[in-house]
Amino acid sequence: MESGSFKDFVTDHLFEFFSYTAYANMTFGHVIMILVGLIFIYLAIAKDYEPMLLVPIGFGILIGNVAFSPGMKLGIYEEGSVLNYLYFGVSKGVYPPLIFLGIGAMTDFSALLSNPRLILIGAAAQIGIFGAYAIALALGFDANEAGAIAIIGGADGPTAIFLSSYLAKDLMGAIAISAYSYMALVPVIQPPIMRLFTTKKERLIRMKPPRAVSKLEKILFPLVGLLMTCFLVPSGLPLLGMLFFGNLLKESTVTKRLADTAKGPMIDIVTILLGLTVGASTQATTFLTPKSIGIFALGAFSFVIATTGGVLFVKFINLFLKEGNKINPLIGNAGVSAVPDSARVSQTIGLEYDKTNHLLMHAMGPNVAGVIGSAVAAGIILSFLS
Repeated sequence: MESGSFKDFVTDHLFEFFSYTAYANMTFGHVIMILVGLIFIYLAIAKDYEPMLLVPIGFGILIGNVAFSPGMKLGIYEEGSVLNYLYFGVSKGVYPPLIFLGIGAMTDFSALLSNPRLILIGAAAQIGIFGAYAIALALGFDANEAGAIAIIGGADGPTAIFLSSYLAKDLMGAIAISAYSYMALVPVIQPPIMRLFTTKKERLIRMKPPRAVSKLEKILFPLVGLLMTCFLVPSGLPLLGMLFFGNLLKESTVTKRLADTAKGPMIDIVTILLGLTVGASTQATTFLTPKSIGIFALGAFSFVIATTGGVLFVKFINLFLKEGNKINPLIGNAGVSAVPDSARVSQTIGLEYDKTNHLLMHAMGPNVAGVIGSAVAAGIILSFLS
């Protein structure tokens, strides 16, 4: 082979090789998303913001934005690719009920059972969902898209994924990333709202210690809770059924191995798969659209409404309660279902004003009620729109 033709042969093959690398297929959008993924990982490691969620999601964003040539069966949206098979659990709504099973197995509903009126705070916080729904419709999203976007206000990632898998598959990546982002930023977003809408006197309110809850009450709660909620909203059965089943495994005390598996290895595995594939679904070529940006803005707005609604609702019901029986409005933020982070925020802000006023146990009541409330809200939306 002549030296000239050999040189051409090598050059042609080098160019062909380069055309298959991510460097040749990279766009500005991929760079933006990779930076977003790195920010998620930084917040998780340096700031300890929901590391169990943000590390898998952040790394998934990096995986999803390694640019490749179409048709190589690598991307999460290409049929036959490994990522596409793993994404099946997200796109078909399989992972969220399994997450709810684990949540049920690790949740103690005693704080709610000892003071049942706290469930009203969890219900009030869902106003963010329905407020965001109305605004999304006004901005031009269709009814199904608006319903899927609105659930972000409940600060419940699995519920957001579950609902969008039915109503707006094309927006699932943006909705899931938005929901988990705001869940992680609970310690940043909620405190200013709580301070804004409460007075110093209200922040110092001391609540009565919660009463002891019997084992019988704890066992009956998941049974009664399932029948009451799912008879009312059958569409919420996949989430609520698994939540209450997991809680029964815990509280019955005779299925400890099953409860330990549900709240340990199982939920960890599902969280890894869900976080990684949700992150990988943010391929710049399909993710970076005006709708995605609008979803982030609406998600923030609905989250603010939900937090505000919970705090203001406590102030409202305090108008009808006697002194010594009032509720500290600082636990109103815990009505969103970011468990247990929003309850910890209640505790942290409360201790700023009174080092001996511990609100965590009280805040866990509306916090776990918010988990139920967001699933019920999702069922209502699904009933009307599916």
